[in-house]
Amino acid sequence: MPKTEHWQWYAEEFAPTERHEHAVEELLAAGHSRFQQYAILRTPVFGKMLVLDGDTQSSQGDERIYHETLVHPALAALEQPHEVLILGGGEGATLREVLRHPGVERCTMVDIDGEVVELCKRLLPEWGAGAWDDPRARVIIGDALRFLHEDHDRYDAIISDLTEPLPDSPSWPLFNGAVFADVKARLRDGGVYVLQASTAAFHNMALHVKMARTLRAYFAHVRSYFAHVPAFDTAWAFLACSDAVDAGALDGERIARYVGRLRGENYFYDDETHRRIFSLPLYLRRALAEKGEVFS
Repeated sequence: MPKTEHWQWYAEEFAPTERHEHAVEELLAAGHSRFQQYAILRTPVFGKMLVLDGDTQSSQGDERIYHETLVHPALAALEQPHEVLILGGGEGATLREVLRHPGVERCTMVDIDGEVVELCKRLLPEWGAGAWDDPRARVIIGDALRFLHEDHDRYDAIISDLTEPLPDSPSWPLFNGAVFADVKARLRDGGVYVLQASTAAFHNMALHVKMARTLRAYFAHVRSYFAHVPAFDTAWAFLACSDAVDAGALDGERIARYVGRLRGENYFYDDETHRRIFSLPLYLRRALAEKGEVFS
């Protein structure tokens, strides 16, 4: 009997010539919101999985790798993060990780898709783990671009957990010079802007490199880093940007002190992991050093 006879399969098309497939035990939800197509699956290897517009966003088995990597290098770079802004982050896991820091007084999360946020609260409660009900959480369902224009608060850290800036994505309008200037204007002196920044394997790093080149025009320190996320089956990249601090240069003692302050135990991130995720392979360092296309 063939090994796959009893499985249905979800195929994620990374490129016209590359697909990643996951066996599906159960389809928990599927549909279209005003902004995107969504599905929540249960898989035998990764557990529950959120899929938006055909792309895996996170999985129950390894979402902490992605979310700890996105959040903690930025917060560790700050002396005391009191106010944090999250752009996107509908699952609630980025909010959860920020609120594990006892010094955070308020975390504002702005996500455009209220239907997906409510679906995640109901079907993926492990992701938020109570963060939705934390009195420090301010959740706004709305357009992050409009929020950046109209908001007058300033933040110690701004965390972009938006989907990739592809032309058919609702995140596309949030990746250009005018938006990066708005982001910088919302940062307090010494603040850090961190964003998920596409893929970093040898064959799919072009978008990440373009994002890094663009941000160098706005911040003195723009550091690429990445982690392998098994559910994505590739190296996933991030960018930490600041005029005041190089997040990649933090020493081990500082990271260890930071991790020790967090509520609960980390799964992935500590001082040793910090050194590894900022240690880039030669092919990526060469690509980042080259001049080339930027977002206008």
